[in-house]
Amino acid sequence: MTRKILIVDDEQNIAISVEFLMKREGFEVTVARDGEEGLERIRADRPDLVLLDVMMPKLNGFQVCEAVRSDPELAEVRIVMLTAKGREAEINKGMSLGADAYIPKPFATSDLVAKVKALLGSEE
Repeated sequence: MTRKILIVDDEQNIAISVEFLMKREGFEVTVARDGEEGLERIRADRPDLVLLDVMMPKLNGFQVCEAVRSDPELAEVRIVMLTAKGREAEINKGMSLGADAYIPKPFATSDLVAKVKALLGSEE
């Protein structure tokens, strides 16, 4: 069964490159351009994993993460915060809201792929 990944990022260059990377690894990928659309897609599509930016219009990544974690029906969705906000306070906030991982930008594509595979591999 192909794993579904949702990329929620308002920076088009990043969304396109991460989408290409994840598709190359064999994942089914969808993209949302802001937090509100991301939350709607999470509820509708039930992805296995969400790559979630923090700084976005409408809803930020922390708000999306908190909404997903407060919904018991979405408990299985893995969340990787992928953001330029890499200070310890932001990392702690993301993890305390229930993110499974926090990867600061810029990131090595190999690190991202390894983290995604590790999070999804534990469910197989």
